[in-house]
Amino acid sequence: MNKDQINELPLGTSPAFAGMHKWLQRGLIVCLTALVLEGAFTFPLLAMWYGWPTLSLQEICTEFERIRFSDESRECIYPYPLFGPAEGAGQTTARDQWGIQPKPQYKAIGYRELIQRRNDRLAAQTTESGGEP
Repeated sequence: MNKDQINELPLGTSPAFAGMHKWLQRGLIVCLTALVLEGAFTFPLLAMWYGWPTLSLQEICTEFERIRFSDESRECIYPYPLFGPAEGAGQTTARDQWGIQPKPQYKAIGYRELIQRRNDRLAAQTTESGGEP
């Protein structure tokens, strides 16, 4: 390297490691771009997996609460109070095994299964009340 090229190097980069720094920077830019794209697509794709737009995001949240705590009366609170109790505080209906690594006792939720669970519950409530929905 000549003297002009050495003066153009970023601070802290010696001429011996200039190539390595250039490839590290390129690799990091690619990885960070991939992370941003992954984060941008994860939420919408998961929302569609669980039943959006048939269910609203609050209905999906409510179904998750009911599954997680094994309690059909659970509701998703939106907006959650700023200084409200911790989510699930005092909850005794969850059937999970608690410990250092908790093990949930509910089965994995399949593709758009929350819609079917909600429809089944609404049908049961309708037949229970003996009327139209």
